Amino acid sequence: MVRVPRGVGPATVLLAAAGLGALVGAAVGGFPDLHVYRYGGDVVLHQERLYAQDDPVTGYPFTYPPFAAVLMVPLALVPGWLAAALWTAASAAALVAAVVVSLRMLDLPAPGRLVAALGAGALALEPVWQSLSFGQVNLLVMVALLVDLRDPERRWSGAMVGLVAGVKLTPLVLVVLLVLAGHRPAAGRAMLAFAGTVVLGFVALPGSASAYWTDGLLDARRVGPPALAHNQSVYGALTRALGEPAPGWLWVAVAGPVALAVVGLAAVCSRRGRRLLAICLGAVAMLVASPVSWSHHWVWVVPLTLVLWQRSRLAGVTWATLFAVRPIVWPPWAHGREYDWRWFEHLPGNAYLLGALVLAGAVALRTARRP
Repeated sequence: MVRVPRGVGPATVLLAAAGLGALVGAAVGGFPDLHVYRYGGDVVLHQERLYAQDDPVTGYPFTYPPFAAVLMVPLALVPGWLAAALWTAASAAALVAAVVVSLRMLDLPAPGRLVAALGAGALALEPVWQSLSFGQVNLLVMVALLVDLRDPERRWSGAMVGLVAGVKLTPLVLVVLLVLAGHRPAAGRAMLAFAGTVVLGFVALPGSASAYWTDGLLDARRVGPPALAHNQSVYGALTRALGEPAPGWLWVAVAGPVALAVVGLAAVCSRRGRRLLAICLGAVAMLVASPVSWSHHWVWVVPLTLVLWQRSRLAGVTWATLFAVRPIVWPPWAHGREYDWRWFEHLPGNAYLLGALVLAGAVALRTARRP
């Protein structure tokens, strides 16, 4: 284990994490989702159709809005090894930054040794190492939202939420949180920024943008098999329970009220000054509402663990352990085997989703007892 000298600050740890991430990224390379991102940037450069074909390297489709492809252009302009180095460095730095921001939002000290220990420990959590190994954007999304929402009264707060929603649509749920928590100017800035990303997508790729916002927007199967155990959303759980993709009306009827209830709870927490918990609950609502929430989307386990640890050591350890032992793959999975799960296999198979709902219920009970 790397020893961190006394007196080293969090900024030094962040730079060290970025440097180590760059070295690992350049040496390993071949991150599948990063290949898809670079493919999206290349499509923008050559004015091709973004959703008409898949990435030739991985065979995966580009599933994000056109604005995301515009942002990926710089990755397409550099060699693959350099793109992997830069991307992994940014993701590692984002993980450390998320730890620092979370500690400060909880009014806890953030010495370098503690930040390094928590950042290293987070690598044991399945969403974190999965996100890094795939070359996913999740850690960058998380830290951007944390930084933007830590003080919704700031002049430009909310703008980053809108920009991130232009990359992944689910942060639009946080606009509802801002409205319910009484931060309507920030919500307005978020929607204005999001509208700007849509317009930019049409300017850069008009044909692809039209195809995305009309045909592909609500098709959950375009991002992969929804029954896969790694899809820890309400839609995924319903699909596995029914033995076939859940009809849209059922998904909306179940996921909609659940997500709205969690957002409402987050708004109450925000109004009571528990802002980090509110942001994390808003993220849980995003994961509940989305038709596909892959396990690596659940990187919000990191700040949520810190929130729970401050309140209860047992709760914090239990929450982190859930994501370290990875019960979602204990039952048979992949190749449609989720459709044959017995009733008791749905418990570990939906562990992330069920754990989040239990957590939200516990927060609701505690909040009701302390008006």
